Amino acid sequence: MSFHDNLIKSAEIIQQKVSDFVPKVGIVLGSGLGPLAARIENSTSIPYKDLPGFPISKVVGHAGALVLGNLGGVPVACLQGRVHLYEGTPPDHLKMIIRILKHLGCHTLVTTNAVGSLREEVVPGELVAISDHINFQGTNPLIGPNDEDFGPRFFAMDDAYDKKLRQKLHETADELGIAWHEGVYCAAMGPCFETPAEINAFRILGADTVGMSIVPEVLVARHCGLKVVAISAITNLAAGLSKVQLSHDQTLRGAKLAEEKLCKLIEAFLSKITE
Repeated sequence: MSFHDNLIKSAEIIQQKVSDFVPKVGIVLGSGLGPLAARIENSTSIPYKDLPGFPISKVVGHAGALVLGNLGGVPVACLQGRVHLYEGTPPDHLKMIIRILKHLGCHTLVTTNAVGSLREEVVPGELVAISDHINFQGTNPLIGPNDEDFGPRFFAMDDAYDKKLRQKLHETADELGIAWHEGVYCAAMGPCFETPAEINAFRILGADTVGMSIVPEVLVARHCGLKVVAISAITNLAAGLSKVQLSHDQTLRGAKLAEEKLCKLIEAFLSKITE
């Protein structure tokens, strides 16, 4: 089937499962951050494998299910796990997981990931709001023919990470007593971790964190008019800044340190954006 056929068929399957349910906020959960989905009330979970055109992640820490229900009093569609470019994911699959959110009725995307810190004072277990990004992945899922039904051929990225939403995120974190940072995210391709020389170059360019995700989703989201807020969980200091050997197991352990704070923050934040 074509991309459009897969989109329509997936939407039909979802609506058969949750008739009359219209999500307003889409959520993407990164490595080790899936437990937020357990807080969704009156939830319905649909495995990605049951949705035509949906990608299946092979990475540990990504459950691969769409969970629909209410969180913080807001109807949400939560993508419990993502796919990455380094998995060889076709661009249409990357577009599908975001455009289905738009098609179902979402106006905002809250996306999360696990990242390395390029600042010694920002340590594992802490949270960072992404204010901007640098794309070192060498590609863009929107390369190729443009689908005018979703957005224009050319679009601005000046305010890719919505300033007003980020301010509400700050206010929420302060109210909850959660330590908070803000910074520029550098997206690398992976799957290997970066070299110390690469990390040094990213720091010189102005990056504060580094990871292997989020940017493709944000590009597709902004193209189709979704507002975006992105929250990173620090799992480690980047290469050359620590003597700890980098590994995916370490990423999952670091994400666990931030899990409870992230869950509380997103749930409280969602209640604020409906006020």
